[in-house]
Amino acid sequence: MLDRSQFFIKEHAGLFKTRDVYDILDPETQEPLGRAEEAIGGFKQFARWFINKKLMSTTVECRDADGQLEFSIYVPVSFFRAKVQVLDADGQRIGYFKSKLFSLGGGFWVYDSRDRQVAEIKGNWVGWNFQFLTPEGEELGVVTKKWAGLAKEMFTSADNYMVSISEELNDQTTLKRLLLAAALAIDVVYKENQG
Repeated sequence: MLDRSQFFIKEHAGLFKTRDVYDILDPETQEPLGRAEEAIGGFKQFARWFINKKLMSTTVECRDADGQLEFSIYVPVSFFRAKVQVLDADGQRIGYFKSKLFSLGGGFWVYDSRDRQVAEIKGNWVGWNFQFLTPEGEELGVVTKKWAGLAKEMFTSADNYMVSISEELNDQTTLKRLLLAAALAIDVVYKENQG
């Protein structure tokens, strides 16, 4: 899955869903590349009917088309600044995200396992366009929302979006993993908590 530089992320729609599920597709062929879904138990799913999901921790597992775990995103309970962990298939931390305290455009910082900032996610919550930037301001990739049709846009919270990562990162699997996780975190952690 990570041998590509473009991904189409399609969130499963549902009026009464209690967990997020995303298909990760090839944007040209619509071939399934993987799937990301919240791995939460029945109690948490039930509790989400009564408690804001922001008040509960969650884990999102990203698997390739064969079902092999690529990485997971652990989202702790947070009231202000979430420190979202990204773990490899063996449960080892490969990086984390820290939300910005005050930002008009939205976004967060991406750190590697050695606490070095490797990227900034900068963007616009309203237009749903985000850039992955190096600490020096060079573009590593973009996330853009794709129109899903009037009915879906008005009556569900499901989003579709494109993730494009610079081809210069083709041999940097860990950084690509972090950036794909960051794209999912935009929706799972930060966007979902806006509304």
